[in-house]
Amino acid sequence: MSPRNACLECLTRSPVATFEAALWIAAEHDPQVHPDKILRGFRELQLEVSIGLPMLPVSELAQPLLRRLNSLGFQQDDFHPLRPQAALLDKVLERKRGQSLPLALIALELARRLDIPLTGVNFPGHFLLRVPGADHLLDPCGGRRLYPVDCRELLGRQFGPQVSLKADHLLEASGRQMLQRLSRNLRQLHASHDNPIAALKDAERVMELGSATAADYLSRAGLYQRLECPQAERYDLEHALLLTEDPIQRLRLTDRLHHLPTAVTVMH
Repeated sequence: MSPRNACLECLTRSPVATFEAALWIAAEHDPQVHPDKILRGFRELQLEVSIGLPMLPVSELAQPLLRRLNSLGFQQDDFHPLRPQAALLDKVLERKRGQSLPLALIALELARRLDIPLTGVNFPGHFLLRVPGADHLLDPCGGRRLYPVDCRELLGRQFGPQVSLKADHLLEASGRQMLQRLSRNLRQLHASHDNPIAALKDAERVMELGSATAADYLSRAGLYQRLECPQAERYDLEHALLLTEDPIQRLRLTDRLHHLPTAVTVMH
């Protein structure tokens, strides 16, 4: 079974094996990554974390879990510009540095194994966590509590004060949504580090994991443009045109399509 198929197979299980699926994403980029071996070794981290947790009800252990991970060296990767290894789960486990989403995936897997209630939150720009029923969110990069005022401040730092906090920003993320977000992050990181082939793998996986947006089709069209595949680029631009509601973007896409070479039909 290919790494891509193994990743998708993880989504058919109950519960969804999100952590393992993310390892198969890493394996798709590096054949030296063996998810089964990493999963066996993950038990050592589980033991190391569990012995440092306080004697509290499991419903109160989510924040101590995150703080324990932080004390073991797991932190947000502040290297600029970010490299793909900040999103590849095997590298994050090895380096103990990464984006908020892979750090959250590690915390969620530990919480699952230790029966600690914890869910992911698809917050824009910075993935967050929540204890079901709590009045706050948790930052996977250290365990800081985030109340609504903190979430508004975080959103403003990411996108500017003109962006207001919405209920949609605080929704629980499914395993499939987390993997699609991870794939988008990797697509961007691989593309920005001049690796369009790797980015194309991520772009295709984005399409397989859920409904694609106009931005997803535009991103893949840009990769096809760099790889000089005009017909594939045209396909994605046409789909982006169907999905976008921005009149300015529609004009730009129409103009870009007009300048692409048309398909050559060979008669026999």
